[in-house]
Amino acid sequence: MFNLVWGILFLLVHFGLFLLCYRLFGKKGLYSWIGFATVLANIQVTKTIEMPLLVTGGIVMTLGNTIYTSIYMSTDLLNEKYGTQAARQAVWFGFFSMLASLVIMQMTLAFVPQEGDLAQESLQTIFGLLPQIAAGSLCAYFVSQFLDVRVFAYLKRKFPVPNQFWIRINGSTLLSQLVDSLVFCTIAFATEYPFDIWLQIFITTYLFKMIISIASTPVLYWARSFKIKED
Repeated sequence: MFNLVWGILFLLVHFGLFLLCYRLFGKKGLYSWIGFATVLANIQVTKTIEMPLLVTGGIVMTLGNTIYTSIYMSTDLLNEKYGTQAARQAVWFGFFSMLASLVIMQMTLAFVPQEGDLAQESLQTIFGLLPQIAAGSLCAYFVSQFLDVRVFAYLKRKFPVPNQFWIRINGSTLLSQLVDSLVFCTIAFATEYPFDIWLQIFITTYLFKMIISIASTPVLYWARSFKIKED
């Protein structure tokens, strides 16, 4: 039960820090958030927990879904307030952050550690991603984020009224998160697990992202209401 309560607090802290980052730093804050969120998501995903559920008793899951979903929150808010071009630029910024951190940390791991070194094994655990995991992460981010920007822009033309913001948010995010989960799970796990296990990983990954995305709707309405003085 601790993980469930802590997980709810974990989600609320993410939302609070997201709002604070945008309130303090505006558009630049959203770009910064995307930059470190792409890196943190790949670190958090190395930790596995059991989340208790009232129906099934509990499921095993990895962390990273919350911070990763906040990237979609950032691009949707950028798309809403600053336009499609700003959102696309943010996606490229996040992709570069992910790729650069991957390259730098792989080169870091390649150094021969000193005999008394204490960090190599821990760094290897966190950053020594299997090739298919790294490829799946990069491809899923690239495909789903640009899809999210495009779908949001389309929905903004079809549902332009301010109180239809929830349609634009959830319509774009739920579709792009589905594609993200499908691309990542296929590249990362299709050859590693039997189909039934792969399907369970895919469904649970998407369901948690979907729940977090829906829960973020009022947060984005609040963020949109901020009067930000940009430089």
